[in-house]
Amino acid sequence: MSTAAAVAPSRRARAPRRGLLAVGVRQAGFELLQYVRAGDTMFFTFLFPVFMLGLFAVAFGASGDVEPGPGMPPLSVAAVFLPGMLASGMLLSGFQNLALDIAVERSEGMLKRYGGTPLSPAGYFAGKFGQVAVTGVIQTALLLVFAGTVLRVALPTDAVAWLTFAWVFVLGIATSALLGVALSSLPRSAKSATAVVVPIALILQFVSGVYLTFWQLPEWLQNVAGLFPLKWMAQGMRAAFLPDSYAALEQNGQWNLAGVAIALAVWLVVGAVLARATFRWTRLGA
Repeated sequence: MSTAAAVAPSRRARAPRRGLLAVGVRQAGFELLQYVRAGDTMFFTFLFPVFMLGLFAVAFGASGDVEPGPGMPPLSVAAVFLPGMLASGMLLSGFQNLALDIAVERSEGMLKRYGGTPLSPAGYFAGKFGQVAVTGVIQTALLLVFAGTVLRVALPTDAVAWLTFAWVFVLGIATSALLGVALSSLPRSAKSATAVVVPIALILQFVSGVYLTFWQLPEWLQNVAGLFPLKWMAQGMRAAFLPDSYAALEQNGQWNLAGVAIALAVWLVVGAVLARATFRWTRLGA
């Protein structure tokens, strides 16, 4: 056993016991500071959904509103794509951001140094999840304000729709964060992290109703997308932000919010199990 490994438990034993909440808040503040300082991260996981929604509204909005079928009120391009962009923001904030950050920190030895301090894995992840929660909320609020004020999207006015939005957001971003932790163990180095994580996130966005309207995808691809959480996150957001008549465009002709809740809950558990089983301060064999 190495000296560092032998010393780490004794350091933890001597460290004063602090509440997990206090440690998590302090660590979250540190994580937020690091996040703000990284300009490329700020754009690709924070402002990217806003940029894409504006781009789609300009590029595809010139041909007029979207009218998918009889009995369905026409909607602007921005209104149609807003639910998918909200789901995409959750995926980028939790899944992509954490997978990249933790993989880089492990590769550069930061996690190994954390392992030799009184900071426990619980405190470390409380900070990470706190950072994801704060940035996710701000990003979502910014996206809604941009859609409502600049793109003139009519946002919901009833409490039921906002309640649906709230629980889908909480389940979705928590699931994304845990799956991001699990995926962070896959890249072999900091250099390979982007090549591993970003394509996975990008493919999921294309097949899950983010960059393409879900009802226009072939049925077999919709079935494939149903195996992954982003499809259910986007479906839940569509239920909150699109008219009820648009439910006819879903696979079973309804929003199926019970199915959304079950699918996200299952993936939440899967993510927690995988994150717990795969996380290490250092890569095995390092």
